[in-house]
Amino acid sequence: MTTFEGPSRSAQGLMSSVGASWMRAPYPALVVDAAGAVVEANTRAAVLFPRATRGAWLEDVAPRWLTEAHRRAVADGTDSLGHVGGEHGEWSLEAYPTTGSDGHVVWWLVDDTDRLLAERALRSEQERTAFLADASSRLLASLNTERCMEVTVELAAEYLADAAVLVAPATGKRHPLATGTGGRVTHHSLRIDPAMVPGLAEALQGFPPVPSRWIDPAALPGWAVPEGFAGPVGSVVVTPLPGHGVSAGALILLRRSDQAVFDASEEVFARVFAARAGAALSAARLYGEQTGITATLMAELLPPALRQVHGVEFAGGYRASKDSERVGGDFYDVHPGAGTDQETLAVLGDVCGKGLEAAVLTGKIRNTLHALLPLAGDHGHLLRLLNGALLTSRHTRFATLVLASVRRRGSATHLRLTSAGHPAPLIVRNDGTVELADTSGTLIGALPEVRSSTTHLTLRPGETCLLYTDGVTEAHGGPLGDTMFGESRLRAALAECAGMPAEAVVERVQMLVSQWLDDNRHDDIAVMAITAARTAHLTAVDGHTAGRYTA
Repeated sequence: MTTFEGPSRSAQGLMSSVGASWMRAPYPALVVDAAGAVVEANTRAAVLFPRATRGAWLEDVAPRWLTEAHRRAVADGTDSLGHVGGEHGEWSLEAYPTTGSDGHVVWWLVDDTDRLLAERALRSEQERTAFLADASSRLLASLNTERCMEVTVELAAEYLADAAVLVAPATGKRHPLATGTGGRVTHHSLRIDPAMVPGLAEALQGFPPVPSRWIDPAALPGWAVPEGFAGPVGSVVVTPLPGHGVSAGALILLRRSDQAVFDASEEVFARVFAARAGAALSAARLYGEQTGITATLMAELLPPALRQVHGVEFAGGYRASKDSERVGGDFYDVHPGAGTDQETLAVLGDVCGKGLEAAVLTGKIRNTLHALLPLAGDHGHLLRLLNGALLTSRHTRFATLVLASVRRRGSATHLRLTSAGHPAPLIVRNDGTVELADTSGTLIGALPEVRSSTTHLTLRPGETCLLYTDGVTEAHGGPLGDTMFGESRLRAALAECAGMPAEAVVERVQMLVSQWLDDNRHDDIAVMAITAARTAHLTAVDGHTAGRYTA
């Protein structure tokens, strides 16, 4: 290399003219000659580069990026170079060159460390905010508890750690677990001791997490390390999943020993993510519980599946006023007699109103009628008791219904029919004749006294008695959608059903009404057919009555 011969005259003139102020300049500054030797370094530059004394070679005292930039500055001129930047120890520096007339370069250095740290922190927060927004969307996309557990573990293992284990609150003596690593999530239900993982028992109760440095990764039980986890565990975070009033579980995050341990900011961020996951899990669990309760209650409100009872065919069909609803104000029930010599009570009714509120009252009526079954021998007395029960309830709705007591004797089926403000049943004879049952009465739940008349009739094998609600006859359709289906169309349809089984009669009526309605709005629709089966005699099979069919 070129031997350093001391500062040039121009450099000496610069330093002599600037004097002591050069040394006290607020920015580090280095004067380097064209050969790469340090001519002068002010006080702040000496702090950055302690070995940058006069005559020292720049490549020996400064980072490589600055040495290379100096060579380019000497070769190409500083006007085309602009400023350069790079790392030096714990600092991030920007260097601005100024060329003297003798080829010396003055390098002005600016500490850019704080700005870069702020930019990195901003990028990190932006990435975390974007992650949390995406996580919230994915977590709230499903109200299925298992799916919500899967998404929580997938996100945690992908963005926060190398693997994750979600421990849900115990169900009985077992804890549902979801474990994930490498994009794969598995579900387990195990009997575990939460005390084996420091902080887990407390997290499952909703208490704040313990610092990760308190957890010995080597002491983790086998179930806390997902199958397929590559390498020994290096650090562990256990954080609660806060729910709505109760804990939604706990999340265990694992990192391999070759990765950096969780720092304080990552532990805090894990808690922020866990709060969102816990809220989603709690909502999914609450929805599941409410769905289970609703399904249980709905099962009691839905019309029952009907079948043959004591040699008599029963079939029913129901359609709520809205396709999105399963229950409404129309209902039907069949209460089989204890033996073949006992009457079977069939009921079809219509409660004022639609939807769930009307369905609640139908449930009350059905339960009340079930309790009054021992009194079904006298329809009038039964209706009076039911009317009293509705008048004393908090409901202000009323109802209409038809009672049918059915008993088969030999080949004939005998019916007692009583209407309480409801359309009278229609009788379909084997020759296609359709008759109107001679029964009428006042509605239930509106007046202190109810009146009703009961009619007796007989069905021969193959003949049908049809009970229906006004949703059938008042169904609006036709070319302009404003014409009611009406009783005459219903009679004509039933005349074509002569000799058909009960299920076929119900399906035929429902199909015709649906075609008439098209997409028009309609009331609840309920239909029940009672058909005398074509059997010669009854036999008992395993305590149940079965009929032998004849041609």
